[in-house]
Amino acid sequence: MEYILNLISSANDVLWTYIVVTMLVACALFFTWRLRGMQFRMWSEMWHLLVSSTSSRKPTEITSAGEGGKQKKTINSFQAFAVSLSSRVGTGNLAGVASAIFVGGPGAVFWMWVMALLGSATAFIEATLAQLYKRKGEDAFYGGPAYYMTFGLHRRWMGVLFAVLITLTFGFANQVVQSNTLCDALADAFVLNKAWVGAFLAVMTLLIVFGGIQRISKFSAVVVPFMAVGYIILSIYIILTNITVIPAVIATIVKSAFGVQQAAGGMIGAAIMQGVKRGLFSNEAGEGSAPNAAATASISHPVKQGLLQALGVFTDTLVICTCTAFIILISGLYDGQLDGILLTSAAITSELGEAGHWFLSLAIFLFAYSTIIANYFYGENNIRFITGKRWPIQVFRVITGGVVLVGGLVTLQTAWSFVDLAMGLMTIVNLVAIVWLSPKAVKLFHNYIEQRKAGKDPEFNRSMMPDIADDLDAWE
Repeated sequence: MEYILNLISSANDVLWTYIVVTMLVACALFFTWRLRGMQFRMWSEMWHLLVSSTSSRKPTEITSAGEGGKQKKTINSFQAFAVSLSSRVGTGNLAGVASAIFVGGPGAVFWMWVMALLGSATAFIEATLAQLYKRKGEDAFYGGPAYYMTFGLHRRWMGVLFAVLITLTFGFANQVVQSNTLCDALADAFVLNKAWVGAFLAVMTLLIVFGGIQRISKFSAVVVPFMAVGYIILSIYIILTNITVIPAVIATIVKSAFGVQQAAGGMIGAAIMQGVKRGLFSNEAGEGSAPNAAATASISHPVKQGLLQALGVFTDTLVICTCTAFIILISGLYDGQLDGILLTSAAITSELGEAGHWFLSLAIFLFAYSTIIANYFYGENNIRFITGKRWPIQVFRVITGGVVLVGGLVTLQTAWSFVDLAMGLMTIVNLVAIVWLSPKAVKLFHNYIEQRKAGKDPEFNRSMMPDIADDLDAWE
């Protein structure tokens, strides 16, 4: 087993150092150029769509037989945004940022910012494509990278490969990581047996996932805003009570990102690597996970969900990750031996006392639990793609409960190594696909802009742009 772990670790070093980071940065720059800096120009439009999303017009409505006739079942764009954000906003915002600072220094935060600003264009492309090639299901739309690889590129083998990678990553390995982090935090905070905590978490997970995407989306729409706003309010309080040191904190971040001393010690490379890697783990831009949620929304134009997913990257990294980074740097504890969630916990406790420890336990519960739910959906969505049958999904739901239970009891070394490897491979497959299909997303973007300039609420159907309307299912 040790030999296998060392082999995986070596593969991860090569994969992330030379391939994934280069592709992520290159694609982010390419998409930013093709979209003419969309993420900087469309800021107000993103917020407008978020505010108005609960009343967005729907191009097609899924119906199902219910008592007294047919009952409309739709997932609005905010609910889809919340599902994807519940995956993005997880332990990576608490532990991942701390690890990036511990390994790469404060300068890693700067490169996380850069990656978020550029990577939001990548998130736009993949989410727009997911909307374009989504398919009609019994109770919602479904889609994602596996679908646009199959129906856009006509490469089903590529879609199956991606579906297998994302199911193994999010449906299994990542669940172990989230469950273990959550069980450790709750067992420590409340002096509980980890086995009982894992059993409770497994039952709570099953109650949600057996309700399907409708229950998952409603759960996320309530929990995600609550946990995100609560954490931001806490962070703002800590920042305001330490407002005099904020200029020094910002200066430390920038100097560490470009300083001569850091360059001489090789820390700039470490800062860039950690900023990009942990930035991806947190905001998932280009990874191919969030498009699975983006495809479920009922909206009038694919670009609308693309813009919302770009906003999700901003929210995750520029807001929530920055909150964690500022708390850690304000505390001054980042030069010690603490890493990951222990560093974040110590930083918050140093500012708020024991109340901070209790708050962090609650934050970890909400962040990790909502991520477990979103991770499950990504697995379900891709199992549906591979098999096309319902019974494997029912089996996967039961397995998910078991994985969550076991995840609270095992060590994390194997799970983390596998997550990094599979996440790197699925990112490569997804980036190849979205670069290949990007001309269609760019055309949709220009169509959206033209309609907005004409004073319209943009709409799309296949007859408007027959040159990109091959093998569409949801845009009559």
